[in-house]
Amino acid sequence: MGKALIIADGDVADSLQRLLSTIGHEVSTANDLTLGWALAAEQKTDAVALGSKMRDGDGLALLQRIRQLPHCPEVVVIAASPDPKVAEFALRNGAWDYLVIKKEAEPVAASIDQAIQYRREQKGEKTPVSVKREKIIGSSTGMKQCLQLLGQAAASDANVLITGETGTGKELFARAIHSNSPRSRSLRLPMRSGNPRAEKNFVVVDCTALPETLVESVLFGHARGAFTGADRNHDGLIAQADGGSLFLDEVGELPLETQKAFLRVLQERCYRPVGAQQEKRSNFRLVAATNQDLEQMVAEGRFRKDLLFRLRALTIELPPLRQRPEDIEDLVRYHTARLCNSYDMQPKGFSNELMEALVSYAWPGNVRELINTLDGILASAGNDNTLYAKHLPLHIRVQIICTKMEQPDIAGPEPALVGDLPTFKEYRESSEIKYLEDLMNRSERNIPKACELSGISRSRLYEMLAKYGLNTLN
Repeated sequence: MGKALIIADGDVADSLQRLLSTIGHEVSTANDLTLGWALAAEQKTDAVALGSKMRDGDGLALLQRIRQLPHCPEVVVIAASPDPKVAEFALRNGAWDYLVIKKEAEPVAASIDQAIQYRREQKGEKTPVSVKREKIIGSSTGMKQCLQLLGQAAASDANVLITGETGTGKELFARAIHSNSPRSRSLRLPMRSGNPRAEKNFVVVDCTALPETLVESVLFGHARGAFTGADRNHDGLIAQADGGSLFLDEVGELPLETQKAFLRVLQERCYRPVGAQQEKRSNFRLVAATNQDLEQMVAEGRFRKDLLFRLRALTIELPPLRQRPEDIEDLVRYHTARLCNSYDMQPKGFSNELMEALVSYAWPGNVRELINTLDGILASAGNDNTLYAKHLPLHIRVQIICTKMEQPDIAGPEPALVGDLPTFKEYRESSEIKYLEDLMNRSERNIPKACELSGISRSRLYEMLAKYGLNTLN
């Protein structure tokens, strides 16, 4: 059948082993995280049952490392009591399921069995999704997950909702979905030619800029004589997107009445221009984006629940830049080279001090703020061959200094550099490892306490611990 690994405390592990062995699976067990990780790395396991709280640490810190193994086993996270935040974290980081064990272990065994069955069906067929990244820069875990979802979205005609803070690159992802899209798979609405969607229009609708009195005319078009000034027939944006992609940017700003009219368009791909007698069809694929909490807007009556259900057949949540600092150096080098080429400037070098400052800054405006800052740095540097921290805008320099002053003195003095000078990346990583080790010791390996001391979010702390193989293990 399949191979399962149970990383859980004694009684739970024994029950699961008995149940899974009974139905024919080969089962290994570990009662602590240290042994669990060793077995997960050594064995080509199909599925892992992972306790969220173990005697030697927090099991969730092991989740990403297990999912990043070459054989990428499915992971069922098990807990003694329900915790919505833990469940959300587990699922967002690739867990197959999150289950609470009370007395019976059968639901967990059933979930593990289903995960093994899924892997057997997928065996030999699952290949890495390859996509044209366009200008999407980054190789962090968060970005890899988003690119995987991008590939899945591009390969289908399903509606896609892209969420994320302002400046995280939502339109960039939407364009990448379009440029990676093959021809329509819809049998009900065949395209008028064999061309892929990528060769058709990518139509952007800025929902924040739609004039409320003309919104339906802009989207659906209008017939001649429909209203004063309508002296000819006019195709709306939906008609222009026929065969291609329609991107609703900041969809949360779409007026409620328009949301209602748009529902049928999504369902049937039919619409009626203002003042027209007959309906028209448009075979577009929809991508929507927002920086707002649409579920909260639904609760407040500001967004239609039925429309939200239709928008998010697939959801891509883009991480803010502060949660993927390992991507900053690549972003800086790429966009600096691009801007220098645009301005016909000589390529620039970077001081270690500047790169360290850029990595340490929180970037509330995300990638968009970073690009604008680089633009300002180049203007400030002029003909200087190397960019320094002094070229940064004053408000960023002040913020970086203030942040350093507010941080707790955990890491201790910086190590002296002996012998060959390490690269900035090596030095930064060694400093981060030292900080994390001291942080976990100071907090007695208590994750909530460590988050409080450091100001690092729980998800980011788990990611950093997994990155350096620290987890919460001794």
